[in-house]
Amino acid sequence: MEDRLMAAHVLFDAPGPKTVARHRTYSVVAVLVLLVLLGLAVKRLYDEGQFAYELWEPFVTPNIMQAIGEAWLDTLSMAALAVLGALVFGVVFGVAKLSEHTPVRWASWVVVEFFRAVPVIMLMTFSFYAVFNSMSIERGAYWSVVLSLTVYNGAVLAEVFRAGINALPRGQAEAAYAIGMRKTQVMNLILLPQAVKIMIPAIISQMVVALKDTSLILIVFGVGLTKILKSLPLSFNNIVPTTLVIAGLYVLTNLVLTAIANYAQKKFVGEKEMLQVSMVGQTDQNQSAATF
Repeated sequence: MEDRLMAAHVLFDAPGPKTVARHRTYSVVAVLVLLVLLGLAVKRLYDEGQFAYELWEPFVTPNIMQAIGEAWLDTLSMAALAVLGALVFGVVFGVAKLSEHTPVRWASWVVVEFFRAVPVIMLMTFSFYAVFNSMSIERGAYWSVVLSLTVYNGAVLAEVFRAGINALPRGQAEAAYAIGMRKTQVMNLILLPQAVKIMIPAIISQMVVALKDTSLILIVFGVGLTKILKSLPLSFNNIVPTTLVIAGLYVLTNLVLTAIANYAQKKFVGEKEMLQVSMVGQTDQNQSAATF
């Protein structure tokens, strides 16, 4: 592992002064281009009358503001429940993929790869019509989002947990076995607690994905913020302002989660540990591809 870490540093040299200056120039040019494009978009919206007060008035109306707040909380609760379920799913199948029992390992591999491969919107549609069709439309849509995001993000986290456990030095498990601990004790008391701190940024990043993917239920039925996006323009004919406001709420929430992920990475995870997880995960994926 140490050799791999040293090789990774050798492969990427620190940029020199000319390269740094060139990168800064590229960054400035890119920012200027983005500002120009943003200005053109704003001008186009202004010319189309999308900044008229009557189109934005609903967002300062108390009843509608309350409805948006409740929808926002629904979206956050869907994402939170999905992430909690995904954590349980990820731990169970991530550990099962490391099992010494071949049937358990293969069954876990099939489940994880299946839910990673199926598009989330297909999972939501299937769950809505096949699993929760006995509920009201709104409740059915709510729980179809939770279930679909649980199994999809859980499959992704299963790989994160597996890579995190594999990134730990083998001596940790060997020392535990040497003092007579069983495999379950080694996993629960030795490996998982140490690996969790490596996984924290990836887990929080997956929360961002789960939050954004709650909007996919719009294809079936509006629930959470998508309910506002679907219903408000019908009354006020303000699809563009409504889209901008709802998108802004998603962006704001994701920025908060991203800030939490960055803080957690700096506080709990070292650069060396993150590199270990990345390299172990990449090596395992290459080995799996060669095998299958």
